[in-house]
Amino acid sequence: MQHTDEMSCKELVEIITEYLEGTLPPGERVRFEEHLALCEGCQNYLEQMRQTIGTLGRLSEEAIPANAKEKLLQAFRAWKRGSAPQKQ
Repeated sequence: MQHTDEMSCKELVEIITEYLEGTLPPGERVRFEEHLALCEGCQNYLEQMRQTIGTLGRLSEEAIPANAKEKLLQAFRAWKRGSAPQKQ
């Protein structure tokens, strides 16, 4: 896949986890940050991801009610299979 110098919003979304984990190669990090400096939508998305990670990082498995945990697991399994989750 050939990249232009300018990063698209789609590319940014695809590599945001690597950016947040600090594993993005230096050249890609520069492109990411250059795009971020000019794109308010991606700035907002990055902040939302940081807030989500921060919030979920404080959530323990024990804090999730058993029925909610089961519904989440069903939803993820259905998503992975490419189908809609079953309603109960």
